[in-house]
Amino acid sequence: MTVPAPESPALPASAPVPLWVAMYHSVADTTDDDPYQVTVSPARLDRQLRRLRDKGLRGVSVRQLLDAARRGAARGLVGLTFDDGYADFLDEAVPLLRRHDCTATVYVLAGRLGGSNDWDQDGPRKPLLTEEDVRRCAAAGMEIGSHGLLHIDLTQADDRELAEETRLSRELLRAATGRAPRGFCHPYGRLDRRTVRAAREAGYGYGVAIDPPPGLAGVHALPRVHLGERDHAVRLELKLRLHRWRRPAVDLDPATPVSGRAGRSS
Repeated sequence: MTVPAPESPALPASAPVPLWVAMYHSVADTTDDDPYQVTVSPARLDRQLRRLRDKGLRGVSVRQLLDAARRGAARGLVGLTFDDGYADFLDEAVPLLRRHDCTATVYVLAGRLGGSNDWDQDGPRKPLLTEEDVRRCAAAGMEIGSHGLLHIDLTQADDRELAEETRLSRELLRAATGRAPRGFCHPYGRLDRRTVRAAREAGYGYGVAIDPPPGLAGVHALPRVHLGERDHAVRLELKLRLHRWRRPAVDLDPATPVSGRAGRSS
């Protein structure tokens, strides 16, 4: 008989915790006119999820990951996120996630529901989730997070725009789903002290970025690792192994003061 290992003791909220969070965008057959490599094919995503499961890892939403980390129970869990709220998340990603007993967070643009990725001038046009699609994603067990209203660089926004992108987007998603989003995703991965503070003061419990500087990294600026079509088994393994050295553990205390300067854009 196998005796289960005892759970790790719960960590205080202020204890730095190493978390691995993957960043995806669109899930569809890849094409040559995708200059930013935002698309991963369903077949590649399926293999990546299977690889994680074979390694004893389970992908979960960021909300689930943070809750588990605060209980000291995040071992074996990785975060899965999908930015922009493409319509193919419901059609392609959700079935694969459920096949592998995973969940994820999809960050949607409350001001572009049912629209397209018009902000991406050089890439292919892709439809976005509708309001009904968002509700179906939530009903399937996925976390709905905010990506703002229109996908603009918040570090260049004036005070009115910043308030709308953070506060209004949260209220619109609350109205659409019946639940206020807990997470905020900074568009383009660009953030600074002002934008991080605005998201926190708008009521979000956490925020995700890409590679925030140490002075900003924390529960309101969680680092993530981009995964795409080129990430075969070896590259995925390297990204898993190197993460702890490339990105330090973060403080999960939501009351930690915000300090530091803007991170690198993506």
